Amino acid sequence: MSIKYGTPFLFHDVDEYIDPVIDNVLEKNIKVSQGRQFIVLGDKEVDYDSSFRLYLTTKLANPRYTPSVFGKAMVINYTVTLKGLEDQLLSVLVAFERHELEEQREHLIQETSENKNLLKDLEDSLLRELATSTGNMLDNVELVQTLEETKSKATEVSEKLKLAEKTALDIDRLRDGYRPAARRGAVLFFVLSEMALVNAMYQYSLSAFLEVFGLSLKKSLPDSILIKRLKNIMDTLTFNIYNYGCTGLFERHKLLFSFNMTIKIEQGEGRVPQEELDFFLKGNISLERSRRKKPCAWLSDQGWEDIMLLSEAFADRFGRLPEDIEKHPTVWQEWYDLDSLEQFPFPLGYDRDITAFQKLLILRCFRVDRVYRAVTDYVTVTMGEKYVQPPMISFEAIFEQSTPNSPIVFILSPGSDPASDLMKLAERSGFGGNRLKFLAMGQGQDKLALQLLETAVGRGQWLMLQNCHLLVKWLKDLEKSLERITKPHPDFRLWLTTDPTKGFPIGILQKSLKVVTEAPNGLKLNMRATYFKISQETLDECPHPAFKPLVYVLAFFHAVVQERRKFGKIGWNVYYDFNESDFQVCMEILNTYLTKAFQQRDPRIPWGSLKYLIGEVMYGGRAIDSFDRRILTIYMDEYLGDFLFDTFQPFHFFRNREVDYKIPAGDMKERFVEAIEALPLANTPEVFGLHSNAEIGYYTQAARAMWAHLLELQPQTGESSSGVSREEYIGLVAKDIENKMPKVFNLDQVRKHLGTGISPTSVVLLQELERFNKLVVRMSRSLAELQRALAGEVGMSSELDDVARSLFIGQIPNIWRKLAPDTLKSLGNWILYFLQRFSQYTSWVTEGEPGVMWLSGLHIPESYLTALVQATCRRNGWPLDHSTLFTQVTKFQDADEVNERAGQGCFVSGLYLEGADWDTERGCLVKSKPKVLVVNLPILKVIPIEAHRLKLQNTFRTPVYTTSTRRNAMGVGLVFEADLFTTKHISHWVLQGVCLTLNSD
Repeated sequence: MSIKYGTPFLFHDVDEYIDPVIDNVLEKNIKVSQGRQFIVLGDKEVDYDSSFRLYLTTKLANPRYTPSVFGKAMVINYTVTLKGLEDQLLSVLVAFERHELEEQREHLIQETSENKNLLKDLEDSLLRELATSTGNMLDNVELVQTLEETKSKATEVSEKLKLAEKTALDIDRLRDGYRPAARRGAVLFFVLSEMALVNAMYQYSLSAFLEVFGLSLKKSLPDSILIKRLKNIMDTLTFNIYNYGCTGLFERHKLLFSFNMTIKIEQGEGRVPQEELDFFLKGNISLERSRRKKPCAWLSDQGWEDIMLLSEAFADRFGRLPEDIEKHPTVWQEWYDLDSLEQFPFPLGYDRDITAFQKLLILRCFRVDRVYRAVTDYVTVTMGEKYVQPPMISFEAIFEQSTPNSPIVFILSPGSDPASDLMKLAERSGFGGNRLKFLAMGQGQDKLALQLLETAVGRGQWLMLQNCHLLVKWLKDLEKSLERITKPHPDFRLWLTTDPTKGFPIGILQKSLKVVTEAPNGLKLNMRATYFKISQETLDECPHPAFKPLVYVLAFFHAVVQERRKFGKIGWNVYYDFNESDFQVCMEILNTYLTKAFQQRDPRIPWGSLKYLIGEVMYGGRAIDSFDRRILTIYMDEYLGDFLFDTFQPFHFFRNREVDYKIPAGDMKERFVEAIEALPLANTPEVFGLHSNAEIGYYTQAARAMWAHLLELQPQTGESSSGVSREEYIGLVAKDIENKMPKVFNLDQVRKHLGTGISPTSVVLLQELERFNKLVVRMSRSLAELQRALAGEVGMSSELDDVARSLFIGQIPNIWRKLAPDTLKSLGNWILYFLQRFSQYTSWVTEGEPGVMWLSGLHIPESYLTALVQATCRRNGWPLDHSTLFTQVTKFQDADEVNERAGQGCFVSGLYLEGADWDTERGCLVKSKPKVLVVNLPILKVIPIEAHRLKLQNTFRTPVYTTSTRRNAMGVGLVFEADLFTTKHISHWVLQGVCLTLNSD
């Protein structure tokens, strides 16, 4: 209809996908036939009126449209700018503080506009009179008189405009006194809205922000002195935004939020230059390694590269740092070895004349694991302690902040369930019984949900729709229903629960009050929450005297398996959702079996059945990884058995000089709760059977995750830290990589060289070279196209844009990563690794199969090991399915030391041991050294043998993974299993999460 009759048409809330059915409209493919203009829409010919206009709007803050869309339509960015928002907030602020001033300004703007229009009308009138006059103008008395009047009025209006201009300057001068607070508000809004790049659920609207802004003006302390009043406003506003933001953030992102807020505020004040921030986030991402040799073995290679860049980029402050480390290595090592080195003075007075942020730059070079804690200290020193202490979630406070027009969205995490807390709130607030409705969303529940919504809106009920992520597409219908609600009952509230999901409508999230609910953090809080939901009556149900102690053991185990998750892959290979229902069912199992044993007067506790049902069925049922199930089995052996009740050797979960985790004596719930309250809030990793280094690994990963998120939040424009423009820097990096690119292998020549009798390992070589060639071609093509795009010769596609962005931040572009072996390396380290792979392939082609295979350099290393077994089985006539690999760690540290062949097997280099150390002299696993997370394993000898001949004792079956991310839920990432000799029981190494990896990070 709009196309036919020439009326404007608006598509609102479009996403990044635009239906091709309107392509003809966007491209204006107008056809003319017999004087008739028409356009093809789908399979219909529609008459076209040239007055027709099409508009599309989106709520996406940063949509990524294809270049073809930019070619078909005019894309206009209507998002608010920092300066625009600053002016808008300034008007709100001045209207609140100096109402008469803002009124005077608005009146002046209106008067000036009217005077300008009047002046234009007078000028037009003058020209019209002159144009229509006839004869001699001087004889036309009426015309002369009109001209005089017009001139007089124009002069009067001009004088008014001059006066208004002067008055406007005076008003603006007074208004500008309030600008610092408006600028702070604008910065805070962008900090808040940027969090959507961290997690799609973190969506905030400008209208919601303006509400918090207005509330902060009311709540801030008044003061007659403008500077003090502005400080009060800024302090109140900043803290209110921090609290408002934290309510809807996961715990792991709260420090990121406060740190980003601090950085943006400090940058606005000119205290943190962009060059320093770039170094902190990226470190040294150069493709070239420093020629200056690392002076100390205890310093990491990347740390030394960072130190070299720090000394060059900020020579006035850190120019002598490499030299000082070379001259005083002992002083620096003593500081490096401190557990909390950020709390102590830096060596040689390096912390005296530098800013708090510059301290972070030094810490990044020496101890990445302390950066996360140092960031906490930095925020505390700069902003105050309250900015590292997120507010506790109070359901009463959430209810007070809520309105009938804004849903409350609970963003769930594993183990959390706000339904019971909401029921308690409803009872306390008078909304119990029929006034509170619950509906678990799922297939077929969509119509019922809309019916319940309509009833709740009219009657003032509370409605909770649970697990909305299960019906993401339907949420669009819910959004439309909410938009149609104009006058809801004042008591109406809509509560939604959902897992984090990208498809959740932005419109609902922006207008809602978001609340993240998480399971308690820490062993003590976890056990406290568990016992909070157990009544004395439940404990008294089972007559068996062992029941109450075993419930405590079960609660401890439940907390331990959840707390292991925070240590990442060294805790569990796969992230598991162990939750309250697992514990409840296992408690029922305990009750059933112990009651039965008591009634039958059987003194024995059926440990075998309990271990199987708890460890294998309930908790083990969630564990899809075989090595994770091995951990659960060890915990069952450690925590369940007659030894729990041994009076001669009392049982301890864990004990050291500071704390003793044991089963409390007593029958009453209060005794167990008292014992839990006596536990420390913080736990060392040893409590869970992990090495103390696991905490270093946890903080290292936390720092790296923070850097990755902050890089996402950085503007992708401006200059690089070296001072050249972004485009120039990307062009230089692209050219540098292009110059290093090897040529593709000629596979026909390689086949000819190998001859007709191709062995299984030769087949692997050809497959490897084919994959490597694809990567080389893709890299070369994308680098050439990128340089042409930067020169303006071709358009910048979304694929090239991703390559450019990755090169700028020193990461591997996604289109390269898809064709390369799994890696966590930065771009610079990966290029060295890429060239090393080429070198090994070249050697293999020209000189034959390497005597020592660098397994990490293969795209699919497991295929090479399979080929080895296959070749040996052919040679010896063994059945393939009855063969396996025997591994033995040699004393060779370097491939050059090996001057023998491994018989029917091979020597393997490039393995890294995580979670333990290796004693080369004794040839066995030993405890990790403090602060050493990963060590190089000596060269491994791998020999295919018949499975029935493999009879190993005192060995730990160790998984070998491609990278430190180990393997995913689908099992991708496991290469093979190596047998490492040990003098300790294997349970020790199982709980410590020991593994081998083919690549360092």
